Amino acid sequence: MRIDKFLWCVRLFKTRSLSGEHVKGNRVEIDNAPVKASREVKPGDIIRIKRHGFDQVLEILALPKSRVGAKLVPVYIKDITPQNEIDKEAFLKLARNMTRQKGLGRPTKKDRRDMDQFLD
Repeated sequence: MRIDKFLWCVRLFKTRSLSGEHVKGNRVEIDNAPVKASREVKPGDIIRIKRHGFDQVLEILALPKSRVGAKLVPVYIKDITPQNEIDKEAFLKLARNMTRQKGLGRPTKKDRRDMDQFLD
């Protein structure tokens, strides 16, 4: 099975084209070497996916025939991401949420009602 299709089948990416773009951008490695989208994967391969500021490391346990449900994903892949990368991901999520200031972006439903009441 192709790497781009595999990543989509085990629900690591929402669309197959998104997984293909990630592979094409050299953000997916197998055994520490960048791969092309046509690279065939097999059980036992170690995949490293470079995400926004951290790396996710996975081991392939089996190959699915087609896209699988979320509950079946652990049958096909095992997450072996080091703890320091998991901590880095948690920190980056927290940092992204802390930078958004109240009042920026789209108004909430309550804000909208308050504005409508004020204008009437």
